[in-house]
Amino acid sequence: MSLSPKRAIVLLSGGLDSATVLALARARGFECYALSVHYGQRHSAELEAARRIAASLSVREHRIMGVDLAGIGGSALTDTGIAVPESETTGIPITYVPARNTLLLSLALGWAEVVGAADIFVGVNAVDYSGYPDCRPEFIAAFEHLAGLATKAGVEGVPSKIQAPLIEMSKADIIRTGAELGVDFAMTVSCYQAGPDGAACGKCDSCRLRAAGFAAAHIPDPTRYAA
Repeated sequence: MSLSPKRAIVLLSGGLDSATVLALARARGFECYALSVHYGQRHSAELEAARRIAASLSVREHRIMGVDLAGIGGSALTDTGIAVPESETTGIPITYVPARNTLLLSLALGWAEVVGAADIFVGVNAVDYSGYPDCRPEFIAAFEHLAGLATKAGVEGVPSKIQAPLIEMSKADIIRTGAELGVDFAMTVSCYQAGPDGAACGKCDSCRLRAAGFAAAHIPDPTRYAA
């Protein structure tokens, strides 16, 4: 299958970053295939959010694939025996999921070859991030190099481009960008330990970053918090 520069795979977690990335890809003229992954995370509320976002932004197709990272463990997001921190931490936090972005991008890369997409969009961020090594520009550049070596498309001279348009943006800038593109942030779920209905804890790193971002952007925060 020949590659089309107007098709893109967009990793869609259900959070505000990935929703903004999907809106950006559409604004740039891409026909979007949204990919969400059930990797053994604590809750499925973000996957329900991803379904809503994909429908609202009219993707060509939305798929949910599975990877058993809970079988590896080692993260508060995949092992219920490890508590999600509710205060600021130093270094790489326990919410880091080993190899998550490597595996998610690998799934996206495979699907990209099948549908003929030359671009993969991911919402990683190296400014307002929680210390994850797989959210850095160096990782994105290295994965893009790998993609060129490991795929039929790459060998034939049309390697996939890994697009990380949020990587140098602040959370406030991401929120402003999404708002300008019509993203309904009330649909999104960012909390590491959201309830079944998507209600946020308001205490974890992700909740704190999200709240601070809305405040800095001077945009009303639509997040629903648990009582």
